[in-house]
Amino acid sequence: MTIPGQLNVSPRLLLGPGPSDVHPRVLTVMATPLIGHFDPQFLVLMGETQEMLRQALFTKNSLTFPVSGTGMSGMETCLMNLIEPGDKVVVCLNGFFSLRMADIAGRNGAQLTTIESPWGQIFELDRLREVLTKVKPKVLAIVQAETSTGAWQPLEGLGKLCHENDTLLVVDAVTSLGCVPVHMDAWEIDAIYSCTQKGLSCPPGLAPVSFSQRAVDAINRRKTKVPSWYLDRTLVQRYWTEDRFYHHTAPITMTYAIREGLRIVLEEGLQARWDRHMVNHRALKAGLTALGIEYSAAEGHQLPQLNAVKVPAGADDVPFRKMLLTEFGIEIGGGLGDFKGKVWRIGLIGHNSRPSSVLLVLAALEKCLLSQSVKIPAGAGVAAAERAYAGK
Repeated sequence: MTIPGQLNVSPRLLLGPGPSDVHPRVLTVMATPLIGHFDPQFLVLMGETQEMLRQALFTKNSLTFPVSGTGMSGMETCLMNLIEPGDKVVVCLNGFFSLRMADIAGRNGAQLTTIESPWGQIFELDRLREVLTKVKPKVLAIVQAETSTGAWQPLEGLGKLCHENDTLLVVDAVTSLGCVPVHMDAWEIDAIYSCTQKGLSCPPGLAPVSFSQRAVDAINRRKTKVPSWYLDRTLVQRYWTEDRFYHHTAPITMTYAIREGLRIVLEEGLQARWDRHMVNHRALKAGLTALGIEYSAAEGHQLPQLNAVKVPAGADDVPFRKMLLTEFGIEIGGGLGDFKGKVWRIGLIGHNSRPSSVLLVLAALEKCLLSQSVKIPAGAGVAAAERAYAGK
């Protein structure tokens, strides 16, 4: 038997769509010794985590907790608990992850209606009003921050519109929580899910979810069991309430991580955190624009934490990103689906949204572009970013 050598992983600066770099404080708490998932100390940590998560989501929802799994488990938890066979469901398609929402709805036997916008575009409220009035669905599902396109979907007014049509609003906040405003109660969102490896600057492994009372009532009226035992809200919630009924072994170390990640978010302050992401986005955008690199998302709806840009003419996508990784230790994302080979996704997410990330990635991009003989004004990117930081 051959035993592999000691783990040896080269450090990276993770400036892709996620995972992003883990905050040093989170890494430190993950070395905390394990305790049992019914240990009185752990039960206290669970309650603290839930309360901080409510603050981060701006909600008072009792049913707010992290699902044991990555962001996709959150997507399935929200949709599978709310949808029964035959339910009318509308999914707004404008990117890779909205396609997954439609897939899950279909697998649950929904009467599925999809409306589409071009990748990189958003949905206007009037168009959503039209489909809601026509279809009268039980659920409307939409992505707030589409990771594949960098598009930022406005949500103000949509929850009210859904409720006027007796519809539940489900929101994908995987790439938005901790980076841009998410006001669950004020926006009348009924079910929301996110992840730990992006805006919360933790490793992948948990998916925060929250359900409004309207959503809880809808789940309680189900005529059929939730098809997933593991993700059945009626079972899982008993562990995350005072009942503390055994469901599955909780990921102790990841709970330490999300608790610390949320502490960091709240210490900084949500508004300050959103402002930080916007400042660094504007500097990066200034630098990219100076290099002639265009955004793929519509102007005015570009995510500050996920900058999706068109691969410039003359650049060879895969070799370029390989050069960036091997020579500079920087990871950026390539395009997915319709954007494969056409788009780069540059993340300034959570802990990585800072000037050093912006200036380093711009300098590295310039070097790699020049190496591929792409004609750009050398030094222009970094200079433009510095002017943006100086307010010039």
